[in-house]
Amino acid sequence: MTDLRHYDVIVSPAITEKSTMASEQNQVVFNVAKTATKPEIKAAVEALFSVKVTAVNTLVRKGKVKRFRGTIGRQGNVKKAIVTLVDGQSIDVATGL
Repeated sequence: MTDLRHYDVIVSPAITEKSTMASEQNQVVFNVAKTATKPEIKAAVEALFSVKVTAVNTLVRKGKVKRFRGTIGRQGNVKKAIVTLVDGQSIDVATGL
């Protein structure tokens, strides 16, 4: 059984054109908690998806200022993790947990 803290680390998969292109190199992109560390992300992915992780790279996308119906608002910061898997393994992010 997986630890419940793993579900707090990984928020959602990031489904974009760039992340789809990265899947060709055995990489998967996830939105993660802002306080998550690389070892926590690696442990969560290995436990939840039963795969072997070789590397974890993280980045923080700063929030943008956007207009909605004339009102100025601000998007929040988002932390993403690019997880590289061992050759031959994959994660189908469309199925969910």
